[in-house]
Amino acid sequence: MGQILLELSKGTDLSVASIIDPVAEGATHKEINEESVKGIDVCIDFTAPAVALENIDKYCSLGKNAVVGTTGWYDSAEKVKKKVEDCGIGLIYASNFSVGVNAFFRIVESTAKLMDGIPEYDALAFELHHHRKKDSPSGTAKSIGKILLENLKRKEKIQEEKLGRKIGENELHFASVRGGEIPGTHCVMFDSEADTIELKHTARSRKGFALGALKAAEFVNGKKGFFTIDDLMDEIIGGK
Repeated sequence: MGQILLELSKGTDLSVASIIDPVAEGATHKEINEESVKGIDVCIDFTAPAVALENIDKYCSLGKNAVVGTTGWYDSAEKVKKKVEDCGIGLIYASNFSVGVNAFFRIVESTAKLMDGIPEYDALAFELHHHRKKDSPSGTAKSIGKILLENLKRKEKIQEEKLGRKIGENELHFASVRGGEIPGTHCVMFDSEADTIELKHTARSRKGFALGALKAAEFVNGKKGFFTIDDLMDEIIGGK
């Protein structure tokens, strides 16, 4: 992601002044500190769940706004929100910064609300990713699952694991498959005896994630507060 962000930034008004990575060739610094973020307006973080909270602490202490594309820390979101507001920085986060994916989220939400009133159609979902992906299900899949649970009253629980039994009527199975070089595919289906309605988003490359992160950097620059991708999407396409 860092390499793609660097390449795509060349076609924008943004300039990359610091590349921070402990091992990557071409990095200008090995860690986040006062020197490595000197003169920086916004930090863009695509790292690992194990260090996400530590990195956010550093952005707070250094007074730097941030775009956080790292997942795996959302259980601490309320604590992070308070910390961000107390230290007076701006932070925007998302499980997926692709504008297309976030438009897809809104399509899924609208469709789920509509289909909830038609009980003949059951809901299910799956996601596909390349063999190098470390998490399963993806952060994007978890976001889609949350949207479905919030808008399908007849579904109360997501099942992410292999089922060795009949699935309950109040459960929604969200399967994950890993293999090959697939950048990312997410599919939601509403199936009945008569027909199937399928909503699908397929990423062709990781450029969409990077472009969205750059838009997020422009959005959060100069702002204070705790923002989600919905705030950016509201600015791009209008409120829900």
